[in-house]
Amino acid sequence: MSKPLEGVRVIDMSHVIAGPLASFYLAQFGAEVIKVEPPAGGEVMCASKSATEGDTPDGFVALNAGKRSLAQDIRTGQGADVIRALAETADVFIENFRPGVVARYGLDYASIRAIKPDIVYCSISGYGQQGDWSGRGAYDHVVQALTGMMMMSGEGADQPPVKVGFPVIDVAVGMLGALSVVAALHRRAREGVGQYIDASMVQASLMLMYPNASTFMTSGVEPQRVGNRGYTSSPTADTYRCADGWLATAANTPAQFRKLASVLALDELCVDGRALDLESFNSASGGFVIARDLDYLRERFCNAFASRSAAVMETELNAVGVPAARVRKLGEFLREVDGAGHITLPDVRFQQNGHEVRTPGLGFQLAQDGEPTAGAERLGQSNAALLAELGLAAAPMS
Repeated sequence: MSKPLEGVRVIDMSHVIAGPLASFYLAQFGAEVIKVEPPAGGEVMCASKSATEGDTPDGFVALNAGKRSLAQDIRTGQGADVIRALAETADVFIENFRPGVVARYGLDYASIRAIKPDIVYCSISGYGQQGDWSGRGAYDHVVQALTGMMMMSGEGADQPPVKVGFPVIDVAVGMLGALSVVAALHRRAREGVGQYIDASMVQASLMLMYPNASTFMTSGVEPQRVGNRGYTSSPTADTYRCADGWLATAANTPAQFRKLASVLALDELCVDGRALDLESFNSASGGFVIARDLDYLRERFCNAFASRSAAVMETELNAVGVPAARVRKLGEFLREVDGAGHITLPDVRFQQNGHEVRTPGLGFQLAQDGEPTAGAERLGQSNAALLAELGLAAAPMS
């Protein structure tokens, strides 16, 4: 079984997380990805390493394993000429500079399309390629602030904004970039035409908030901050403090609510008109549980959970069909499931600097021959081979 993108050549002129993650997907699908980096130290993720990581940081390896490294300074005529010559042999071109930057060096879509008409060209930026804000710099937490994501996190309208604790938008735009490239390659195979793709962090942020953004765009309803409650707004889709930590539950439906109430010896709430909208609760059509007095209901459940073990409750509730999980740290979760047989997670490992860099893979399992093992090339490792292929002499890296 071959990899799905074998035979595809990608020029990856991106840096940090979003663009490199997009091309990482393509590389793991079998594409030949040529990562273009500045000769002086490489891109910022490569240059930012701890004293214990050797020549190549583990975080850089996780995003750039399986790619070939070409060190070229696109600001020089010679460097830009090399990239254009390489683009003639490529199927995909990815860049994530601010809009207008690559055009200065003749590496924008119009210039590349002139020499490779069927190129699939993906530009990744903060705010998109058009509009007054397109030239602004963007980082993940800044876009979280701009698009309302920060104000959807946290407790209460009067509390400070809370960012998602990891670069969620960077990762999302990388995934969407890869998806759009694969779709464009499929169209090219069918119709013989290229594609220009304008992917942005703002668009990715709205996709992460898709149900809420769609509701506001349709009806003007501003999403409310719900803290650690679930999206459905069912009163027991919530997070509770227990004697040994925190527990998240998702008793969204009347059937789930009844099971949760039974485990906690709170069966009387199922007939309590103060607590619940009983007409909805007993309706044959189903739906989510609706609270009449949410504060009263929360107090009853909070008191019931307070003296119980989160670990025990997780087991007991899942056994009766109520989704529940004890709140864990990332490392705690990964150690718990590592080889334990609880779930099946990809464990993709790359060999780098004499040790293994472990990653959780691509977010799904894809049956394909040849598990990836090669890490990230050292800066400029493929210079001589690629320049020889193009009939160009290799110049010393500065």
